[in-house]
Amino acid sequence: MPPELLRREWLQALLLGTAAQPWRAWAQRSNPAGLAADPFGLGVASGSPSHNSVVLWTRLCTDGLGPANATVSWELAEDAQFARVLQRGQVTAQAELGHSVHVEVSGLQAERWVHYRFMVGDAVSPVGRTRTLPAPEALAPRLRLAFASCQRWEHGFYAAWRDVATRNPDLVLFLGDYIYEYASPPGGPTPQAKTPIHRVHTLRRAQTLADYRDRYALHKSDPALQAAHAAYPWLLTWDDHEVENDYAGERGRESSGADFLRQRSAAYQAFYENQPLRASVLLHGLQGLARPDALRIYQRSDFGRLARFHLLDDRQYRAVQACREAGSSGAGTVRAGRCAELTDPARSLLGPAQEQWLAQGLAQDASPQGPRWSVIAQQTLFSPRHYGGASAAARADEPTPTDPWDGYPAARRRLLADLQATPPRNTVLIGGDVHQNYVCRVQADPDRPDSAVLASEFCGTSISSHSGATLERAAALQRDNPHILLARPDQRGYAWVELSPQRWQTTLMAVDDPGRADSPVRPLARFVVEDGRAGPQPDTV
Repeated sequence: MPPELLRREWLQALLLGTAAQPWRAWAQRSNPAGLAADPFGLGVASGSPSHNSVVLWTRLCTDGLGPANATVSWELAEDAQFARVLQRGQVTAQAELGHSVHVEVSGLQAERWVHYRFMVGDAVSPVGRTRTLPAPEALAPRLRLAFASCQRWEHGFYAAWRDVATRNPDLVLFLGDYIYEYASPPGGPTPQAKTPIHRVHTLRRAQTLADYRDRYALHKSDPALQAAHAAYPWLLTWDDHEVENDYAGERGRESSGADFLRQRSAAYQAFYENQPLRASVLLHGLQGLARPDALRIYQRSDFGRLARFHLLDDRQYRAVQACREAGSSGAGTVRAGRCAELTDPARSLLGPAQEQWLAQGLAQDASPQGPRWSVIAQQTLFSPRHYGGASAAARADEPTPTDPWDGYPAARRRLLADLQATPPRNTVLIGGDVHQNYVCRVQADPDRPDSAVLASEFCGTSISSHSGATLERAAALQRDNPHILLARPDQRGYAWVELSPQRWQTTLMAVDDPGRADSPVRPLARFVVEDGRAGPQPDTV
């Protein structure tokens, strides 16, 4: 059977929950004491790929295992039947890390698809599929990737992930809000409400390590999300809801004291436990999670010479949102003319060290040996949104959201200056967070529509999380902001990118009905960026 037909057959079985595994029927026969009947109920995943290595992940479901560790075996093979095993080994699933497993497999050939699985006792996991990236010097002819964010469990099913799993990307980028810390609203599902709830859970608002572990288990119970993890390697960053809405650095909703740092440390540990991350992100080990630089998740990833991804962290190092009131549940908005703190040049969204790291990376991208496409993958909308007119008086009195880049205008100008001083060949920013689709021209001066176009921006909507914006407000934004080519708050979904040395093509994919796990997913709009020509151009869908 041709390889593509084999892949489709395997993926079809995976989406049906069987993963083409005859052993799943007997996997519950003999497990070590304390493991659940199916210890691999949270699925498998891979991530942090390079040209010669990748991380394989799973987390054991336990039933009273307590402080005991467990020994997990793993295999990596050329084929899904494991007739041609490339590597195998054993690893300890440590109780202090939630019985999670992070296997860093190295010594692999570049640009190669492989399969993997885990075993504990007689139980065998679903089969995962992953790949290595092209060699550093290779100019790959194509890259297909999906990027997404914001998947609140109650707000809808994950039909978007089901669609991603069928499209055969080389890579998935997740840009934050993998979980939401909230308790479910009181009452049952309300699919007909203005802000519908499609499913509910009984978990309390997350604050402790056990709470966050339970929240990841809830989200990872979704079969479509499991299928997308098992089928392709992921690169991930976080946003606020992995800890708490609109937190900033060491300040949470209630305070910046020891209680919040304990909560943040628990959330950071749970994030590491539940994602395919390298051990090197734990800069100071588990005991250092309360430090200001607890986990370093910003990183660079090269897809040969075709694309370089600068994956950012805009939460851990940021200054507190401008003019934020103590004890507020969210950052909110301010009137620009009534908040002097908003324009303080010392305020940073990324923190000084990460700003410098990004500037140095972009300068390297501008060299003759740099990548064809420089991708700044971050959490939110970079381009400004002005409300109500272009006059100075109107700008001074307009409501300014303080949590995205609009709330850190000096930091945005520094990044724009870096892009203008040493411009990479092609720069594209991708983001999420705002639960809306945006396509923008990134200009040298955000306040001057006639300034030079430096880059392109695609900010994707949410997988399932609601948007409070209206189509009328989005239309007004487009009218008052010529750099915004598209603004759509009314669709859930993800963004699909097809990239070649000559062009970048983004298709915004929209879910018909978030209340259906099997909802169709259709193209909403398509834009292209041509090599050497900054700024997106509309394309036909």
